[in-house]
Amino acid sequence: MVSGGTYGVEDIVHGAGYGRAILFLVLTPLLWSLPTAFMIGELSSALPCEGGYYAWVRRAMGNFWGFQEAWLSLTASIFDMAIYPTLFVAYLTRLFPWFSINHRGLMVALTVVIVCAAKYGALFHAVTQPTTSKVDLIGGLLICMWNYMGWDNASTIATEVERPQRTYPRAMLMAVCIVALSYIVPVAAVWMTGLPAGAWETGSWADIAGLLGGPLLRVALVVGGMFSAFGMFNALVMSYSRLPLAMAQDGMLPSIFGKLNRRRAPWVAIIALAIGWAACLNLGFERLITLDIFVYGLSLALEFLALIVLRVREPNLARPFRVPGGLFGAVAVGVAPVLLLGFDLVRSQSEQVGGISSFALGAAVIGAGVLAYVASHLVKPAGWATAGRPEPVA
Repeated sequence: MVSGGTYGVEDIVHGAGYGRAILFLVLTPLLWSLPTAFMIGELSSALPCEGGYYAWVRRAMGNFWGFQEAWLSLTASIFDMAIYPTLFVAYLTRLFPWFSINHRGLMVALTVVIVCAAKYGALFHAVTQPTTSKVDLIGGLLICMWNYMGWDNASTIATEVERPQRTYPRAMLMAVCIVALSYIVPVAAVWMTGLPAGAWETGSWADIAGLLGGPLLRVALVVGGMFSAFGMFNALVMSYSRLPLAMAQDGMLPSIFGKLNRRRAPWVAIIALAIGWAACLNLGFERLITLDIFVYGLSLALEFLALIVLRVREPNLARPFRVPGGLFGAVAVGVAPVLLLGFDLVRSQSEQVGGISSFALGAAVIGAGVLAYVASHLVKPAGWATAGRPEPVA
């Protein structure tokens, strides 16, 4: 749920150049992914609950912060999930430029959303057009961070994983290394060919393949890029839809969000989320990433805080895997990721969405989360579950 291959890293090379792009691709997993993987490894092994990171934050800091964690994560998912159909269309138009005319690209992007959502039970409509954009150095770094984020998504389906206490820590640490290599090696290989960094943009892997291996390799890369975007979107539908399900079970959302179809998928939650995903298809690749990291970063900070709070409040909680270094290690592991989020805060003040900055939009999301929590307690119809303390599964 983190990497669909090197598709999407093209703008890193364009914005940063080959040398700095590879430096970003080497340092980002060390400063961003590895600390997150350590945190996820400890909390997943100690508390493999339905809802994952939402359940950890709620157990550590109470219902209010648990609700905010879920709210921020779901909002981030709206921006994140609009990226993959955008990438799908970017690659499709490399073979068929016709799809970039008028709203034809949008219809293809919507098809990606509809097919994946309909697999679990969702249909909807929207009328905007996906776009891509050029990026600068900071934009390249943010795209690199986006390519390396999402490790915590796997925690939301812990109840469906065999031996999660052992599986998660090992899988997290191994995956960081594998994903990093999957990005670094192809970019370094193309660098050796002498292709100018300025020639890269979203979807450029297809053009590079055509130059180096001819039309057949170009077609193969286009198909691979489309399958990558489609596959990532499909996998994340399963992950993100578990949050409303867990919240409904805990009494923080109406029980209708906990309804499952015969495939055990929360179809009402998927419909609600899919409407938001479709509405953001016109924002453009870089703007979506800026918004995604801004909101996701706030939820990630709460997860690192939950790690510290649980170390203090529940020192005897069984932890098959622990972040090394005691309490100091638990604090230190979150420093680098939080500092990296500062770059997104800088960018979010200049990015505009509907005439307002991404920073202001992020602040509005935070305020809306507080209001939503208050509203959920003031108006709680019959049929809502009663929230209880999340317990790990066996």
